Amino acid sequence: MKIALAQLNYTIGDIDANANRIIESIRQAEKQGASLVVFAEYAVSGTPAYDLLRKTTFLTLCEEALERIAAECRSITAIVGSPMLTERGAVSAAVVMRKGQIDQVIEKQNITARREMGFIVAGAGYQIIDIDGCSLAVVVGDDLSQLQDIPQQADYVISVNARRYGKGLLTYRYETIRRLTYTECRNVIIVNQVGGSGDLVYDGMSGVMNRDGKLELLMKDFEEDFQIYDTLAEHDAQDSPFTSYNHRTRMVYRAACLGLRDYFHKNGYTKACVGLSGGIDSSVVACLAVGALGAENVKGLMMPSQFSSDDSVEDAKVLAENLGIAYSVLPIKAAYDSIVDTLKPVTGGTEFDATEENIQSRIRTVLLMALQNKEGYVLLNSSNKSENAVGWCTLYGDTAGAFSVTGDLYKSEIYDLARYINLNFNNPIPEVILKKEPTSELHPNQKDSDILPPYEVVDAILYRMIEKGEHREEIINAGFDSEVVEKIHTMVMRNVKKRYQYPPVLRLSTCSFRHECLFPLVNKYGY
Repeated sequence: MKIALAQLNYTIGDIDANANRIIESIRQAEKQGASLVVFAEYAVSGTPAYDLLRKTTFLTLCEEALERIAAECRSITAIVGSPMLTERGAVSAAVVMRKGQIDQVIEKQNITARREMGFIVAGAGYQIIDIDGCSLAVVVGDDLSQLQDIPQQADYVISVNARRYGKGLLTYRYETIRRLTYTECRNVIIVNQVGGSGDLVYDGMSGVMNRDGKLELLMKDFEEDFQIYDTLAEHDAQDSPFTSYNHRTRMVYRAACLGLRDYFHKNGYTKACVGLSGGIDSSVVACLAVGALGAENVKGLMMPSQFSSDDSVEDAKVLAENLGIAYSVLPIKAAYDSIVDTLKPVTGGTEFDATEENIQSRIRTVLLMALQNKEGYVLLNSSNKSENAVGWCTLYGDTAGAFSVTGDLYKSEIYDLARYINLNFNNPIPEVILKKEPTSELHPNQKDSDILPPYEVVDAILYRMIEKGEHREEIINAGFDSEVVEKIHTMVMRNVKKRYQYPPVLRLSTCSFRHECLFPLVNKYGY
């Protein structure tokens, strides 16, 4: 039997367009002689739909689209993911269509993702269908983990899924499915979504794994794909495709570009602006913006103050010219002096401190937002996860922006990404930017290391604290200086309020702030 796997990019709430793309793939599968075509979970609605799943009108529109899709399935069977309304509430379902109508509705039983909890209810679980004498067990989402409950007579297990990208999740996903297929002696076909959906990215990588835990088909990562799998043909099987740290950095780059591109295109935006400081963070964001949107749609603003070095401006200019993006230089010294003078009745006579430092960042945000309002350039934030964690950022200053493409990457990962970009895209980032010591240029000769330990130390502690959930004592026992660990912990807990006010962040890790890592605004955390 020939089974078509349709790995498509869906848009949340664009039900008609999603249905049209599904119908197009059904017709393509028919032309190629397939008996069955399989689509991802939530293919009709897009995901995550959150509170849309509580709206009867939305669910009714999804069901009307399913009827329209089913009418196309007269000589082929299709399995299409969609939310469905039941007496118990909305469920995530795999809808089996054949002979021009909906034949079966297979509901997801295990709800494990926070983005679904409270929006859908648990259903009955897998069902077995027969197509051309082939027995197929159909499961939705994380029900795949319950392979041991499925009768052995099923020739294949078909998983209709929507699994997001996160650093390390691809290897974990592969190993989990490999272990399940091998221990349970099952052949598994998995169809995943691809594309950016707000702050999430779906990586695709649908495929087929045989009962020996070997891949017989692996579809493209971060791209749409359409493949025919013949159950009777011989297939070259392979082991894990995830082999190196460099491979992971490549995936981060592709995920970031896809997430940023779809955030813009699906919201109807076309142009992005970036504040270029001559530092590593804004340089990487500019490169990602060009990779996602094209150089013609990106503009940089350089806004030096009296504390900015001439080298920083020149480095930013070289970066912009290497990327081929438009840029402007808008010095902010006059604006800064005017605001400081205006404040003198309140602050006059006091020592220079964070008050004056933060005025610079907030002036720059005013100028960047003016460009957004006047010319339609959407502002990209340029911070990273390390700074967000410890609060090394200015509220209403460098925390501003419509979208943060790097806010879930640690500082050390920003450097990895910069080196990957230079290696693969003709060295757009000047080497001096990679080598200079991190600084916000808040006052003369200021360096981040004046307050923070080296970022490799900060990141190692933060990773253990956030991703691994380790207690401070565990981190200290692992060999880290106790005073440094206590300092980092205090900074993380004192700056929860900043993270609550941060722009939407593209989730590229397994433990993103405000999602998997969510601390209360008021707390006496001492653990």
